[in-house]
Amino acid sequence: MAEVYIIGQILKAIDFEAPHIYCKWSLQSGSAWRVIEGDALGQTVIGNNSLENSSDFCHPLDLHLGAASVQGWPKLHVELHAVNVLNKSWPIGYGFAHIPARPGYHRLEIRTWKIAPTSWYDSIREKFGGGGLALCKEDLIYTGIERYKLKTISSGIVIVDINLILYNFAKFGVEFS
Repeated sequence: MAEVYIIGQILKAIDFEAPHIYCKWSLQSGSAWRVIEGDALGQTVIGNNSLENSSDFCHPLDLHLGAASVQGWPKLHVELHAVNVLNKSWPIGYGFAHIPARPGYHRLEIRTWKIAPTSWYDSIREKFGGGGLALCKEDLIYTGIERYKLKTISSGIVIVDINLILYNFAKFGVEFS
């Protein structure tokens, strides 16, 4: 079985308007992949970006994956949520990035988007802490089957630093250059 080791961190989020945010993340892959060690989903602490336009998370990623095929190569899916003083949270950004298919160090800049307000009421509610619109089917983010139907606006960027170790792929005829 071919193996992939993903070691790194969700470093920070930049260019988000909300002062207190956190990131939910998950690793999505095809049916030929399985997690051998580590967690395939998680959540960061709440970051505060009041002085700068970035929220530092420094949340660790440590996964060991087994693959029977390269089909369904893993993707890192992120959701950013804002939190107000009443501890109410709402989504402010969705995004994903494919895990690179080359060993070594990689910096991923995941550009995120959110659902655009459809009415005047929605934009006022989002602006003053009542929350924005959310997806009811979160697989739309990384599958893209019906994503074209959504009206979206860009949100911010999540920066992820990872190191990849690819093991036993040459045994199955897969070479990385």
